[in-house]
Amino acid sequence: MRDMNNPTTSTRRQRSGICIVGNGAVAKAAALGFAQAGQSVTLLTPAASAPPPASGNWDVRVYALNHTAYHLLSALKVWGALDAARVAPVDAMQVFGDGGQPGGLNFDAYGAHTGTLAWIVEDSNLNQALDAALRFASNVTMVAGKAVELRCDADSASVRLADGSAIDAELVIGADGAESWVRGQCDIGMDYRSYGQRAIVTNFHCERPHHGVAHQWFTGEEGIVALLPLPGDMVSLVWSAPDMLAESLADKPASVLAERLSQYAHDKLGKLTPVQPELVRAFPLRLMRPHSMVANRVALVGDAAHVVHPLAGHGMNLGFGDVADLVRIVSEREAHRGIGDERVLARYARARKEDVLLMQLATDGLERLFGIGFEPVRVARNLGLNLLDKLPVLKRRLISHALGKL
Repeated sequence: MRDMNNPTTSTRRQRSGICIVGNGAVAKAAALGFAQAGQSVTLLTPAASAPPPASGNWDVRVYALNHTAYHLLSALKVWGALDAARVAPVDAMQVFGDGGQPGGLNFDAYGAHTGTLAWIVEDSNLNQALDAALRFASNVTMVAGKAVELRCDADSASVRLADGSAIDAELVIGADGAESWVRGQCDIGMDYRSYGQRAIVTNFHCERPHHGVAHQWFTGEEGIVALLPLPGDMVSLVWSAPDMLAESLADKPASVLAERLSQYAHDKLGKLTPVQPELVRAFPLRLMRPHSMVANRVALVGDAAHVVHPLAGHGMNLGFGDVADLVRIVSEREAHRGIGDERVLARYARARKEDVLLMQLATDGLERLFGIGFEPVRVARNLGLNLLDKLPVLKRRLISHALGKL
């Protein structure tokens, strides 16, 4: 991997087959994927990045990676570089309705005919493994700087930086998150909906063993509570709480948050004790649907291409699915077509359409359904969960889609 951050090279005009804009896990996976496929890659990252959590601390930002993510990261030689002691397999999932109604929906790895449903991985663990792999990628150039202009024509694209330098490429990939600069430069329209919720995240020790089971409660007025298994006796909280409740929860000590959770978790996990009492974070939740995942010589991946509600934990998995399909489609193009050929990019957009749309409809639909407080609707949706749990064929199809490519 070459580093272009040296001041003596800051005014150079860098040429690559592909320029990737972004600094998250999806951007790094895309850089590795295209490098592995033989393409020259420039990864443009912000000039300054947030420092990783202190060594030994547990990151409150975690992902439930499915089999699509596992296969991509394994192919990139990244999965084996993860700190395995900090990765927790999810062997089962229990989903509970609201209003004190009995029953719910249960998934397990045995019923899905797989070794595990998903893996809970910290953001820092994932990014450290990706960074380590990038250090050995010979045809990836790292450039730190601020992009100020994107120009695309029939033959190439050019990203101009604030210091006057530029990156020329056949294809620009926007992997720069929900507020994507690349998407904005392409004037791609977007449907936007704020959920009026924030995700409250932190970690707890649990009194009783979690046995690799992820728990999720649709609570109605208090939002959606998920407790995901971490190694040992720990669980990770993702509470999609209405804004007013989230503001109240975020302002209180984690011990108060633990007490509030006891009404849901005590029977399953016993008493919850904060791992790092001072470490509670909140993230705004919204639905973002850009009208296109591609433009002239541009492809969007990850949150730049779609933002979904985290109730299913599939935002990162969709991003890794984008990367896997884009690398595959570009690699399989006809010899006479270039990397940024409009037909090649159109194939990518078609390949991702169904997977992304299904996840958007499922997460948005569930959030809307369980946000209705009308009692007959509450009863009906809980009965629906119970009925789905007793329909093995339909449940297997649902599990198969959630797991990704096995």
